[in-house]
Amino acid sequence: MTNKNGIIGLTIVLALISAYYLSFTFVSRNIKGKAETYATDASGKVDDKKKQHYIDSLWREDVYLGQTLQEVMERELSLGLDLQGGMHVVLEVAPAEILKGMAGGNSRSAAFQKALAAAQADKKADNKAFVKIFVSAFKEAAPNTSLASVFATSANRTKINSNSSDSDVVKMLNTEIDGAIDRAFQITQARIDKFGVTNPNIQRLPGTNRVLVELPGVDNPERVRRLLSGAAKLEFAQVYLTNELAPAIDQLGSYLAKEDARIKAAGKPAAAVSSTDTTKKSGVTGLAAQLEQKGDSAKSDTSALAAQSAALTSLFVPMPQGLGVYLKDTARANEMLARPEVRSMFPADLVFMWDRKGTAGTNNQLILPLYFIKKQNGQAAMEGDVIVDASHDYDDRGRPEVTMRMNGEGARKWRTLTANSIGRPVAIIIDNLVYTAPTVQGEIPNGNSSITGNFTVEETKDMSNVLKAGKLPAPTHIVEEAIVGSTLGSEAITAGVLSSVIGLVVILVFMVAYYSGAGFVADITLLLNLFLLLGIMASLGAVLTLSGIAGIVLSIGMAVDANVLIYEGIKIEIAEGKPFKLAVQDGFKHSMTAIIDSNVTTLLTGIILYTFGSGLVLGFATTLVIGLLTSLFTAIFVTRLFLEYQIKNGKVYKFYSGLTKNWFKDNNFDFVSQRRRFYIISSVIMVIGVGSFIFKGFGLGIDFKGGRSYVVRFDKNVETDEVREVMAAALGNSPEVKTFGGFDQVKITTDYLIEDTAPDADQKADTKIMEGVSKIKNNKGTIVSSNKVGPTIAYDTMINALYAVLLALAANFVYIFLRFKRLAFSYGAVMSLAHDVIILLAVYSLFNGWLPFSLDIDQAFIGAILTMIGYSMNDTVVIYDRIREYLKDDKATTESLPTIINNALNSTLSRTAVTGISVMLVLIVLMVFGGEVIRGFTFCMLLGVIVGTYSSLFVAAPIVVDILQREKIKQASLAVTGGSDAASTKGKIVKA
Repeated sequence: MTNKNGIIGLTIVLALISAYYLSFTFVSRNIKGKAETYATDASGKVDDKKKQHYIDSLWREDVYLGQTLQEVMERELSLGLDLQGGMHVVLEVAPAEILKGMAGGNSRSAAFQKALAAAQADKKADNKAFVKIFVSAFKEAAPNTSLASVFATSANRTKINSNSSDSDVVKMLNTEIDGAIDRAFQITQARIDKFGVTNPNIQRLPGTNRVLVELPGVDNPERVRRLLSGAAKLEFAQVYLTNELAPAIDQLGSYLAKEDARIKAAGKPAAAVSSTDTTKKSGVTGLAAQLEQKGDSAKSDTSALAAQSAALTSLFVPMPQGLGVYLKDTARANEMLARPEVRSMFPADLVFMWDRKGTAGTNNQLILPLYFIKKQNGQAAMEGDVIVDASHDYDDRGRPEVTMRMNGEGARKWRTLTANSIGRPVAIIIDNLVYTAPTVQGEIPNGNSSITGNFTVEETKDMSNVLKAGKLPAPTHIVEEAIVGSTLGSEAITAGVLSSVIGLVVILVFMVAYYSGAGFVADITLLLNLFLLLGIMASLGAVLTLSGIAGIVLSIGMAVDANVLIYEGIKIEIAEGKPFKLAVQDGFKHSMTAIIDSNVTTLLTGIILYTFGSGLVLGFATTLVIGLLTSLFTAIFVTRLFLEYQIKNGKVYKFYSGLTKNWFKDNNFDFVSQRRRFYIISSVIMVIGVGSFIFKGFGLGIDFKGGRSYVVRFDKNVETDEVREVMAAALGNSPEVKTFGGFDQVKITTDYLIEDTAPDADQKADTKIMEGVSKIKNNKGTIVSSNKVGPTIAYDTMINALYAVLLALAANFVYIFLRFKRLAFSYGAVMSLAHDVIILLAVYSLFNGWLPFSLDIDQAFIGAILTMIGYSMNDTVVIYDRIREYLKDDKATTESLPTIINNALNSTLSRTAVTGISVMLVLIVLMVFGGEVIRGFTFCMLLGVIVGTYSSLFVAAPIVVDILQREKIKQASLAVTGGSDAASTKGKIVKA
């Protein structure tokens, strides 16, 4: 083996990197465990606020290798919502509202209203961009009207005019919608930061007007819905200067000093010892001393002054705009400032507001600035609806700046506000968070302003987006939602860990039972593969989900395939009488092509899964792709290192045990001669399946049809008919009710209010479900998880799923053709895959409602179908590789094509059986122990492995026989005629 030292070095480096990144997970889990212990009372109940306070106190502290707890948690292997509970939301910006805002008063015209309504209806069944659908509908409603006549308003005069072409208007509308999506993303991010969730996941979904939000551990869905839905509120307000509030701040210092004295007298520890220590270490001077420099009258009692200063700086940090608070102390500061006695110290029109982002203090502590905002009767001086446009630019010195333009009403208000604020800051506020507070340099009479400062280009882009948020009303609607209760999450962790351990043990035991001593070598590489897989996931910031655990276990099962190919190749070399060392070398050499080809086809499918999937499918694809890469590395390189080390020490393996010594030895099954019988069997099943498609149809999951689903757990067993009856009375129509994971748990699926975009629609639906559940007498029910998918996103999901399946078939067809250079192999592979898909669909149609788990067609099913395609191709390619090898052999000139194919199939039968048994054992373990969430998913893959193995032997290979025989007959005919060209020119038959 060449570059042995390099391989050893790379393995050590990968192992060390994996250990480094996984160590953050162990440290994070340890601290979270301590936080839970700290927050658990004598009765065993955990106080979530105390737990969060413990974590917040260490958030910016160094806890491991110079990393703060925040950095440690960001680097840990995060758990998905299905494993820890929480909420998943997909927000969609309403493009119809943007178009109405852009059209201004013209949006009231009959043609506009008709086109908008048609576009909203068509969007539910069309994957095109909304603007394109609207324009088509508008041209149909008003064929002789230009778009400029609708959208060339005074607000848009800098972008288009009455003479602008339709294409220019469309470009402008698309730009505005894209900008609105960016603004929605930024505002959503700010709102989530305000919500205080640990490690949220917020991302804009590429190519859509949607934003994905994942909130681990959230247990108040209604609060999240209120927080995320609706348009942003943009305000402009004056800011009180610190010296204007000196008496109030003095009183606050006095109050805090008395509070500290009272706490000490009661014998309780001070609540902000850590903040006091940090403040003293950072060398922050007393706030009272700073106020003296600004002209504040000095107190005669220096000891009282010192006590006030100490009390203030125990909680607050002096900052240029006023005060700041260390992030970990914001909860205490909010509670303190909300007290009536503290509130009465400050002017009645003063409102406390936090900056949207903190600034770094000493010792890596994050300080959140606190602003004193002036509002008359709770109203800001101006609101964002007066903004006409905003953009980022450069001033005359080349510094990034933000420019904004206001309408007439806004210009008048802005003139008054700026005239009264010369030399003092004006806060720009969104959702009660201060984005910036620039100082006014002079009165601005015309509503055109520029904001300059020490900004980066990115900051000016963000600020201009923020200002434009007030221009167009673009509320976000929740189009997809999933809620997983913490109880269900903990159960999922138990199921996932249990199924993983059992599946791994089954594989390890099977390898030793089949290959004896060589099986131990394979087991070591499989364990190393698992370690590297988890380490790489942690280093990439991947999220571990329940389906991801299934992907890990399955990737280990499929990793066996590479070891089996190598071991079976070595067995063949040993059978030919080669010494062990040479047999190992040749076994690796001759199996390499099959290993690469089979894994590339599966990898292609995994990448397609990753590209088109989401949720359960995405988590599965992530671990499957990484697992394939790590299994290739460990099987090809690490296994060989171990074997060569054993050879060096005189060790020889037999690659079989006493039980398996004669398995698949000298087998001579005639697969090819029976092919027509298997064609008939497959055809009959497919015809029955197609009939079921037509007359019975499928059970579609809400991923594809839209709707709401709820998993409800009862204290005792419950009848689905009884649940259906009470739910029909509550909802007004009969929902679908199925047993889910046990007779005490049901899954309720309904389309109730699914098209209602009102902010309280989800709450109404939840209330109705609980109203129905409460009518089950003497059997309390609790919603443990829920899911919502809107009609538009359901359509997009279905289209993406169709693209994914077709792309997988096309990619595998092309790859097989490029590798084998014969269309016969490509046709055989794709026809066998189509055969597998149809049979799986037939089973799901025929047996829907008969099996004790879901057979709905949803994203999980599509993921399983694509995985099955990958596995089936893996199996088929190995057989094709052996067929190609046998066709090149000298014996091919003396043997018939069926004989050659039969020999190839028999020679790979041991590999097909061992790999198939390994994967099926793992999938059976997942079905039994993996939990209800992935049971249907696992069943589809198990069925796919069985059907895929069958089709590789009895469909794919026989089709190659038939096509190659026809090609041979055609070539013989051409040889007899002298070729088609010769026959056409000579017009006669020439004997060979």
